[in-house]
Amino acid sequence: MTFSQLCHFNITTRIVEIHNAPWTIADQPRFSYRGLLIDTSRHYQPLRMIKGVIDGMAFSKLNVLHWHIVDTQSFPLEIPSYPKLWEGAYSPSERYTMSDAKQIVEYAQRRGVHVLAEIDVPGHALSWGIGYPSLWPSSDCQQPLDVSNEFTFKVIDSILSDFSKVFNFKFVHLGGDEVDNSCWLTTPHVRQWLNRHGLNESDAYKYFVLRAQKIAISHGYDVINWEETFNSFGKDLSPRTVVHNWLGGDVAPKVVAAGLRCIVSNQDMWYLDHLDTTWQKFYMNEPFTNITDPKQQALVIGGEVCMWGEHVDASDFEQTIWPRAAAAAERMWTPLNKLAKNPRTVTGRLAHFRCLLNQRGVAAAPLAGPGRVAPLYPASCYSQ
Repeated sequence: MTFSQLCHFNITTRIVEIHNAPWTIADQPRFSYRGLLIDTSRHYQPLRMIKGVIDGMAFSKLNVLHWHIVDTQSFPLEIPSYPKLWEGAYSPSERYTMSDAKQIVEYAQRRGVHVLAEIDVPGHALSWGIGYPSLWPSSDCQQPLDVSNEFTFKVIDSILSDFSKVFNFKFVHLGGDEVDNSCWLTTPHVRQWLNRHGLNESDAYKYFVLRAQKIAISHGYDVINWEETFNSFGKDLSPRTVVHNWLGGDVAPKVVAAGLRCIVSNQDMWYLDHLDTTWQKFYMNEPFTNITDPKQQALVIGGEVCMWGEHVDASDFEQTIWPRAAAAAERMWTPLNKLAKNPRTVTGRLAHFRCLLNQRGVAAAPLAGPGRVAPLYPASCYSQ
């Protein structure tokens, strides 16, 4: 990919040229995990759009597509073991078959990109109960999933078994964030189960997360969980856990100090749905902030920019991601001592790369402005 960006097609001579040759390329990534999250629950994304994002990732040297497949709003993925789960999709035409998922994984692999699948449990799971209502604690308490029901864990086990046949990345993401477990206490049969086992709702949250982790590990996965699990009961997490930071900038230092691996996605800098966050902020966000011990730095396996789907669909998906994700990609690839101290020195290079993305079929927005903006005036791509 580095070499391809040194090549220029001379339309006059019809020859591919390499300017300023000879070149010596010594290139390798700073972090092994360089991710981009897409969310297909809040809005369905057609396969063509997902493949287009993978193309942009390959061009930018991002190497993990974090596929947040299902959430409260919809369950668009076929699960062969429990075929009614995708009744939680928005419509029959807004679904992914397992064949579709395999196609995405293979498409990504050919471009050097891993696909990280996520099921977010026990919260963010209302859509699971459309097909299997017994997963809800009750019709009035539809999430989190019913911790007292063995069927809940049987379904999770089967989902992860089906995943293992398609999603062959070494990690699976089990979510674990934003769990409001108060209705477990107000649901009689769940409250009775809690009392019988001597658990309060916080204990039950830990029980659920740790049991889901054990199931994932039994299928050969290491586990990624959102940071709430660490904040709530970090010392009890499996040592094979990677903690995914998203809330505050002070969490990653605590995670690595505890001896666990970490992925950085702090929302104030690396959330693409925050349209007021400029590419300059994406570029300057440093995963090693307040982490100075080399042994602890080694536990930061990388970072991830997140394209949450509440306010994007196929009409504006790519231009909300690019070029800001590419600014973060340079931070995750380049050695710390080679990164620009002032993002202004990056502007010309990123603007040129944005034009290259456009030429290669990726709908990257202009740099001038936060989020996604329209071109300001008629002009060459290279001047906007």
